[in-house]
Amino acid sequence: MSRAPTVVVSGARPTGRQHLGNYHGALANWVHLQDQHECLFFVADWHALTTDYASPGQIADNTVEMVLDWLSVGLDPGRCTIFQQSAVKEHAELYLLLGMLTPVPWLERTPTYKEQQTELEGRDLSTYGFLGYPVLQAADILMYRAAGVPVGIDQAPHVELTREIARRWNGLYRELFPEPETLFTPVSKILGTDGRKMSKSYGNAVYLTDTPEDVDRKLSKMVTDPRRARRTDPGEPDDCPAYRSFHSHYCTPDELRVVEQGCRTAGIGCLDCKKIMIRHVQETLEPIRRRRAELRPADALAALDAGNGRARTLAAATMAEVRDAMGLR
Repeated sequence: MSRAPTVVVSGARPTGRQHLGNYHGALANWVHLQDQHECLFFVADWHALTTDYASPGQIADNTVEMVLDWLSVGLDPGRCTIFQQSAVKEHAELYLLLGMLTPVPWLERTPTYKEQQTELEGRDLSTYGFLGYPVLQAADILMYRAAGVPVGIDQAPHVELTREIARRWNGLYRELFPEPETLFTPVSKILGTDGRKMSKSYGNAVYLTDTPEDVDRKLSKMVTDPRRARRTDPGEPDDCPAYRSFHSHYCTPDELRVVEQGCRTAGIGCLDCKKIMIRHVQETLEPIRRRRAELRPADALAALDAGNGRARTLAAATMAEVRDAMGLR
């Protein structure tokens, strides 16, 4: 992928303010990729409807908030294309056409199909849209003939399904779509303050726009190794959510040695231990907060407007070839 600029595509559902899980799981990698490839990053607002179709009221506001955070971490509309999925209607057309040739068993075997039905209790996910959303993901990727898709490990099966759909389309009609490679993000998962995966819905997130006081308060209370019920109890860093998720990503090798020894010998308290990594988290967030304070909703809308136009041009060219190959002149 590093020999020449290639097309890279990724997207995210509009969840509003972004947190450290979003940053390490995707955004930091996107910022790196935008200088190496032709990158398109999109707001997956249609995907939001696959699970939240009954409550779409926050999609518009969440889109603006999320894009502002994207800009604040360093995504540059001059170096990448930032666009809104629903603003490029060709995505819906390609989704429809790819659905014509995608076997239902391919969709039913997707791991997240049953997992999310279990996790998202209280929502009726027995819908065509939820079953078929991996085909929409394939359309999002293949539309721009992407060579790579940066994702976490949980999304790898969706990229593999996209490869299968591309192979089937190419075999039925003609060679058009590359089979995209999975580009795993360096950090697959950041834990929240309660030890579960960081998520807005869990209420355990540290947001990019949190004040220094909020960051300190949240991370100071983060769960640690349960063995350390008292200050004098030794612990095991590898069993500590704070260590696994934050110290290991933020601290220097010398600091890690101090933390590991202090934890195993009870030579350091958990709060003092966490203060070491909190300092690094604050240093990471400070320039992001500063840039975010300078941005206004109009900046997000301007980035989307420019990106939507570029995405529509590329999508129109792809769909002209798709229609021709499928006899839809």
